[in-house]
Amino acid sequence: MAIYTLPELPYDYAALQPTIDAKIIELHHDKHHAAYVKGANDTLEQLAEARDKDQWGAINGLEKNLAFHLSGHILHSIYWQNMSGDGGGEPLDKDGVGELADAIAESFGSFAKFKAQLTKASATTQGSGWGVLAYEPISGKLIVEQVYDHQGNVGQGSVPILVFDAWEHAFYLQYKNQKVDFIDAMWAVVNWQDVAKRYGSAKERANNLLLVP
Repeated sequence: MAIYTLPELPYDYAALQPTIDAKIIELHHDKHHAAYVKGANDTLEQLAEARDKDQWGAINGLEKNLAFHLSGHILHSIYWQNMSGDGGGEPLDKDGVGELADAIAESFGSFAKFKAQLTKASATTQGSGWGVLAYEPISGKLIVEQVYDHQGNVGQGSVPILVFDAWEHAFYLQYKNQKVDFIDAMWAVVNWQDVAKRYGSAKERANNLLLVP
């Protein structure tokens, strides 16, 4: 029985045009994201079989596959919600996101400095990867991370709240090899209300994660 399922898009394929073409959204969601869901479920079945048979010769590969596919599923699930056809601007321009705006200013010095860092981090990932704004629970600050493939170079326990997909399948049909142009364009569709809700949720869960009384 499948544990993970492909979430429905919160908008139609054309909702993010002209920033992201409808065909890209369709292929990205229905094919690429679906493949990560299937990969995670398939790997869980293989791990269950290994437990039943007490056969662990493939354990390294199975654990790596699970991390790859599950992280891909999680990041894409956030990615779709992070965008809106009515998005863009700065958090200060949107209702109900003042706390997020203050946190960005405190953690990075200003929104402009944060934007520059996340843009550079996303655009300079080596090969396939992501740029991520995450809540780091020890310091209570926001940090920017580069995620290689779906897994590497992240702080343990950090919670992604805004993700930019820098894999070629996210932009190549429309932007060709101009990853930087795609990342620059992404700021026009950021759903700051969604990011703010994720920030609030991450803060609320921080003590539970760290078992701080």
